[in-house]
Parts: sequence; C-alpha cells; structure tokens
Amino acid sequence: MKRYLIRRLLFFIPALVVISLLAFAISINAPGDPVERLLSSGSDDGNGAIDLNTNKQKEFWRTKLGLDLPLFYLSVRSKSYPETTLTFNNEKQQKALEKLAFSNGDGANAANFHNQRASFSDDLRQYKKVYSEVLWNDIMLHLNMMNHATDYLQAQQTLSSIETIVRKVPEVRSLTWDSYIALKKTIQNGINTHATINNLIPKISVHADNLYHRWLFGDGNWLTGAGATYSKGIIRGDFGISYQTRQPVSEVIGQKAGWSLLLSLLSVLFAYLISIPAGVWAGIHKGGRFDKSSALLWFVLYSMPSFWLATLLLMLFANPDIIHWFPASGVKPATGYPADAGILEKIQLSLPYLILPLICYTYSSFAFLSRTMRVNIIEQMGQDYIRTAKAKGLSLNRIAFVHALRNSMLPLITVFANIFPAALGGSVILETIFTIPGMGYETYLSIQNQNYPMIVAIFTITGFLTIAGFLIADILYAVADPRIQFRSETNKS
Repeated sequence: MKRYLIRRLLFFIPALVVISLLAFAISINAPGDPVERLLSSGSDDGNGAIDLNTNKQKEFWRTKLGLDLPLFYLSVRSKSYPETTLTFNNEKQQKALEKLAFSNGDGANAANFHNQRASFSDDLRQYKKVYSEVLWNDIMLHLNMMNHATDYLQAQQTLSSIETIVRKVPEVRSLTWDSYIALKKTIQNGINTHATINNLIPKISVHADNLYHRWLFGDGNWLTGAGATYSKGIIRGDFGISYQTRQPVSEVIGQKAGWSLLLSLLSVLFAYLISIPAGVWAGIHKGGRFDKSSALLWFVLYSMPSFWLATLLLMLFANPDIIHWFPASGVKPATGYPADAGILEKIQLSLPYLILPLICYTYSSFAFLSRTMRVNIIEQMGQDYIRTAKAKGLSLNRIAFVHALRNSMLPLITVFANIFPAALGGSVILETIFTIPGMGYETYLSIQNQNYPMIVAIFTITGFLTIAGFLIADILYAVADPRIQFRSETNKS
C-alpha cells in the first residue's frame, strides 16, 4: 500500500504539470488586454489624447502581471522578431511593432524605433501647457497613431504631421530636436532596409525568466518563494488579481468557497443517509412494495431538472402570495449577523436560507445512489458468506446492514471521490437562482465579466482536487475491502 501511494504521488507531478500548462495556455490566450481591464480609465479620451499618468499605470500593471516577459523557457521565432525586453502600453502596440519588424525583416531597428518614439513622446509631454487644447490633442492623436504604426512609411507620414504642429512653437521644436532626429533616423533606416529573408530564418532563444515560470513559481526564489515582489506563484496559492475587484484571487476564493463547500458536503451527507438505507432495504426486499414505490419516486425526482425544481420551490414556499416559509435568496439576513452572534445563532439565522438549496442539491443523487446500492446488495446476498451468516441464525437486517453493506460500498466510494472538485466549483445554476455567494455564482459572474484569472484558478484547483479525489478513493477501497491489494502479484514457481 505504501509503495502504491508513493507511485500515485509521483504520478501527481506530470499530471499537475499538464494541468498548469493548460491553465496557463487559457490565461494567455484569453481575449482582451488584462491591463485595460484592470485600469479604471481607458488609454484614450474622446479626442485621442493619451494621459501620461495612465501610461505610467499601464507600464506598472504590465510589469506587475509579468506581461513584459517572454512566455516560456524556450521560444522559436524568426530572426526578424524584435527583442522581448521592450515595454508596451498595451497588446495592440506590441502586435503593431511585430508587424513593423516583419515589414522589412529588421527586428533590432524596430526595437530602436520603439524606444526612440517613447523618448520623443516623453519629451513632448513636458510642454503640454505651451499648446492650446486643440493642438495638443492633435499631437497626442498622431503620437497614438505612431504607437500603432505597422510600416515605416506610415510612421514617416505621421512624424511629419507631428513636426508640422510642433514647429508652431519654435522653442519646443528646438528642445525636442535631438529626440526627433533620432526617431526620424530609425524610420529612415527602416525604409532603406530590405531584409525580409530574416522572416524565414528561425531563431531559438532561452529565457530563464519568463511568464510561465513566474506564474507557476512567483518572482522570488522558485523553491521557497522568498523575495517575491508581485507574485508568489500558483504553487503557493497566488493566482493573480481579480479583474473585477483587484483583490487577490486566492482571497476571493477563500471568501466564496465556504458556502459551496458547506452545501456540497451537507448534500452528500443527506444523500448518503437517505439513499444507502433505502437501497439496502429495497435490495433485501427485491420486488416488494417498497422496492417498486421507491424506484418510481427516485426516478421521478431524477427526471426533474434542478433549475425547474428550484424555481418551483421558490414560487411555492418563498412567495408571500402563496406560502412564505423560506427566504427567496441569500444565505443570511440582509442586515448580516449580529456583532455578538455565536456559531449556534449564526446557524439558526442561516438555516431557513439553506433548506431549499439543500433540497435541490440533494434530490438528484437519490436515484443513482439508491439503485446502485440495491444492485450491489442483491449481488452480495447471493454470496457464500451470506449463506453462512444465515445458517448461523443472524437476522436479515444484521446480515444486510453489517456484512453485505461493507462489500457494497466500492461504487459509492467512487461517487464520494467526485465531490472534491464539485465542492469547490459549487453549482452555477443553483447558486445563481438562490443568489448564494459561493464559487458557482462567482464562476458565473467571472464568465459574464471575463474575469479570466478567477476562471483559470477554478480550473487549476478543480484539476488538482480531481486527482486528489482519485487517490482518496483508492485508499478508501482498501479500507472498505482489505482483499484489494495495490501491488503486482509475483508468480511463484
């Protein structure tokens, strides 16, 4: 058993690597720019003007999120690809620079152009007050066009338009002349260079510091996490920042997962407490009245969609016009718990809110669990050890609930192992209908608001819990049936 557990734990490593790679691929390929979602203001105003403070914020957030790093440890790109140490305000600007580099095959000049236009832009912004609002907005509009230029002729025309406006204030033209000439030189070099053959020449680069490494291990020591500035890595529970609230994703999960976990565990507990005795009783009285009536009841319940039953229960038992026994939404009073409330008082206040959701969480499990138990009990009741127990004079109930039940638990253990990922994910439909602040409702909001760090975190943790559930199920198999051996048998000569 010990050797088997070690093998399974070692199996965790490649499985978790695959899960992490899939989660990372989802996060980097998610549509939209993370920086734009995190900033409260856009990059441009109505006239195309760019606020300097906004650009500084963008630069800060791109550094904090690691978007200025290469994606992976290895990259295979064409020789004309610009260097990856450049900083960008947004994804569109980065894509435009890549197209600019491919337009003539000179990535080094494209990178130089990027740096020179940033220097020229910074010089101009120092003299914003010298120009009228109309002229300044016109300058910023053309600078924004240059930031997204995809060929050098376009950049040359844009720079000429900027120079025409700037020369209206001679002192500004002279003070920004050096950066203007440097930028103009890179543009001219780009026009004169024709090295598109570089687009076809592959270049392999190794990146010790990359976005995947940082996402996985953080930006500190990869083993201990010491010295981390912006991220500790997902292996230490740091899944980044929520786009909605700017809170750490791990904090949001910590706040929301409790209610999903509570409802999932209670529903499994009640399902087992009802289904197992019902299945055993139906098995030992095969073909009897209880067997037939319970089968009909369970399958009728199983055929009811959870959203339909939830809506029906709310209409009947949370409706002031019919029966108002239970609250319609939430998990506690709108005013919250009293400041001095103890655990028992909190349970008492929340109980009315949880009854209807628990019914909807639990009922669909009755048919599967009870019928599975019934079939297993019928099979066990025909075994030799059961006949021996009957010959000893043991009662039918004792034989069924003590001896046969233990050997019938293996399929139920498999079901039990699946509750771990479900406990975190919750039920999107039910939590949305009952407005339960759990992970299901949070998942719905995250998808609706394109909050990708939260979605990726849920995917990653669910994958881990699924693997953990399989391991726990294997351990419980051995506990339930000691005849199960997790080792290979050796042939005896």
